[in-house]
Amino acid sequence: MTGTLHGVGVGPGDPELMTLKADRLIRAAKVIAYPTLAGAHSFARSIAAGSIAEGATEIVMDVPMTVARQPAQDAYDAGAAQIEDALRSGLDVVCLCEGDPFFYGSFMYLYARLSGEFTCQVVPGVTSMTASAAMTGMPLAARNEVLTVIPGPLEEAALEARIAGSDSLVIMKVGRHLPKICAVIERLGLLDQATYIERATLPAQVTLPLAQAPEKAPYFSMILITKGADPWL
Repeated sequence: MTGTLHGVGVGPGDPELMTLKADRLIRAAKVIAYPTLAGAHSFARSIAAGSIAEGATEIVMDVPMTVARQPAQDAYDAGAAQIEDALRSGLDVVCLCEGDPFFYGSFMYLYARLSGEFTCQVVPGVTSMTASAAMTGMPLAARNEVLTVIPGPLEEAALEARIAGSDSLVIMKVGRHLPKICAVIERLGLLDQATYIERATLPAQVTLPLAQAPEKAPYFSMILITKGADPWL
C-alpha cells in the first residue's frame, strides 16, 4: 500500500484560521513537506508550527527566487522525488501551502507530478485575498459585480487594461512591483478607491489607503479596489 499525499492549505498567516481538517492532518502526519524561498524560513511552516508533531520528518523544497522557470521546476522535481519515496514506503505526506493550495499555491506543481500515480487529496484554505477583505472591512463584490484577481508582475499595459475593465479588483504579488502598480492606478483615477494591505491577519499587519503606502512592499502584500456602488445600499 502506498501513502496518500495531502495538499493542505494553512491559511493567510494567523494559525487560528487553519481549518479543523488541516490541523488534524498536520498533527497526525509523520512526514511534512513544504517549500522555502531561496533558503529563507518557510512561511507555511511557521503558520502550522504549533500543529507539527515532534519527530516528524520534514521535506524542505528550496525554491530559487528567479524569473527563469527552470530552477524552480528543478526544485519541485527534487521535492517530488523525496515525497514519492515516502509515499512508496506507505507513509502519508502532508504538504503545507500558505493560503489555498490551488490558488496561486505551490502545491499544484507537486500535484501535477504525483497525482497520476498516487492518491492526492487537497484541503482548501482561507486565501489571503478573502482574509484581506475581512481585515479591511471591504466586501469584494456585491450583486452582479465581477471580481478580477490580477498578478502584480503583469506588464504595465496589460495591468492597465485589466484594471480599467473590472468592477472590483484584487492585485496580488505586489512586492517590488508596487511603484508600477501605483502609477497605473493613479493614471486611471482610482487611487482614492484603493486600499493597501500587507501581512494580513499577522501581528505585523499594515493597512493603509494606497496613496499612503510605503515605497517598498513585502512579497506578502496586496491592493484591493472596489469601483461599484456602496454594497451596503
